[in-house]
Amino acid sequence: MDKKSLTFDEIKLKLVNYCVYQDRCHYEVEQKMKEFLLIPEAKDEIFLYLIKENYLNEERFTRSYIRGKFYIKHWGRNKIKMNLKQKGITEKLISKCMDEIDADDYDKTLKKIYQEYFSRQKGLKDYQKRSKTIQYLMTKGYEYQIILDLIN
Repeated sequence: MDKKSLTFDEIKLKLVNYCVYQDRCHYEVEQKMKEFLLIPEAKDEIFLYLIKENYLNEERFTRSYIRGKFYIKHWGRNKIKMNLKQKGITEKLISKCMDEIDADDYDKTLKKIYQEYFSRQKGLKDYQKRSKTIQYLMTKGYEYQIILDLIN
């Protein structure tokens, strides 16, 4: 079916399903809406409907995003925060939702990744392995000071 020939209700249903499939943020829904030729009023109406019916909930999205990126992908807070900002999530909401990451889990995960990555570095002196590992953890979004506190 050609996207241009969809009715308003069909488009609305597609966007409901898009939000039901997994939590979305406003930015993602806005990008998805670009696939359909909608006038601004129609976009607003769909947005309001999605929010009113709780298909679109920025806080729920943020909390689920933080849990997924930490517990599944093992990203650190910095990388999670940066990616959420790119999706238009406010600093205030990000900070409010960071309690989704348990502090003990954060330390345990950081230690585990440190040890695994450190032990995989072959043919290097310990200080080189240590520095490479710190570098790696920072690209995963872990905070420099927390890494140092943990390994010292």
